[in-house]
Amino acid sequence: MLIGVPREIKDHEYRVGLVPSSVRELIHHGHRVIVESGAGAGVDQADADYEAVGATIADSAEAVFAEAEMIVKVKEPLAAERGLLRDGQILFTYLHLAPDPKLTDDLMRSGAICIAYETVTSPHGTLPLLTPMSEVAGRMSPQVGARALEKEAGGRGVLLGGVPGVPPGDVVIIGGGVAGTNAALIALGMGATVTVVDRSAEALRRLSAEFGTAIRTIFSTRDAIERLTAGADLVIGTVLVPGAAAPKLITRQMVSAMKPGSVIVDVAIDQGGCAETSRPTTHSDPTYLIDEVVHYCVANMPGAVARTSTFALNNVTLPFVLALADDGYRRAMAENEHLRNGLNVHAGQVTHKAVAEALGLDYIKPEAALGL
Repeated sequence: MLIGVPREIKDHEYRVGLVPSSVRELIHHGHRVIVESGAGAGVDQADADYEAVGATIADSAEAVFAEAEMIVKVKEPLAAERGLLRDGQILFTYLHLAPDPKLTDDLMRSGAICIAYETVTSPHGTLPLLTPMSEVAGRMSPQVGARALEKEAGGRGVLLGGVPGVPPGDVVIIGGGVAGTNAALIALGMGATVTVVDRSAEALRRLSAEFGTAIRTIFSTRDAIERLTAGADLVIGTVLVPGAAAPKLITRQMVSAMKPGSVIVDVAIDQGGCAETSRPTTHSDPTYLIDEVVHYCVANMPGAVARTSTFALNNVTLPFVLALADDGYRRAMAENEHLRNGLNVHAGQVTHKAVAEALGLDYIKPEAALGL
């Protein structure tokens, strides 16, 4: 199979779909790889590094999309890239379709086979291709929140760790999954007071076992979220419903009741965000104010630490790329139900139930779409 790796063009997105070591593995399996010039520059992987392992370098994204049978990316294709997709071409990347009807419509019109990293599952019920980026975003969220709390950034002028004689900042994390757990780890390390809210008693027990009395765990109710956000310096939203739009757990009224200069970091923004006041931002312009509350809603947070993120992502995506290339997408999905769960759009049809429900579109089971 001929696999294409275009350069990412989302704002300040420096990650790359395949690093040279992954390309080498694919070529060892008898495949060919075409890489857009400069695709790996953001993670210190030069064109010469790709050529050294057998890849072909293309001058443009147009050349990559025109030749490749499968496109391996990091972020969802932007409008300019979607116009390059063609009927029957495989697209393997993060998609996050539920909050984006235009993206979904364009992918349906393209006729491409669109497989989303974030809905591939594991035998343990986890999301193995989302996990490393959730870890990164979770660990970044107290960092960016601490920066946003600084007075010149629009915040309250609070140091999360406090100093002797002055209490630390109060951090509330909504969602105790992978991102929330990693956010708690870093927030604790920074010296903050940390509370994690989740509706899963099992998740709360796991957090309590991991962190002991260093954090507070609270069962999620509207009353609890309302009370905790009102007193927080930093609220980190990490709620995830696989494939679906994130529930709006932080209402506009709750935001209005928060302290002036407090901060919301909405890690769930890829799926639409868990605050009613959230809208996607970029690394170039990451924050905005509503009711004197700073909102940080960058939709590709891990892109800021591109090297760490790229290698962590390649570690988990490479086995699936190999399966798709070695066996072809139909056989690979027929033999692996967890990879099949990643199929979101197939030849103009939506094949993920949560996406279809979120966008009010017709749904066809992936097995039916694939003729299994």
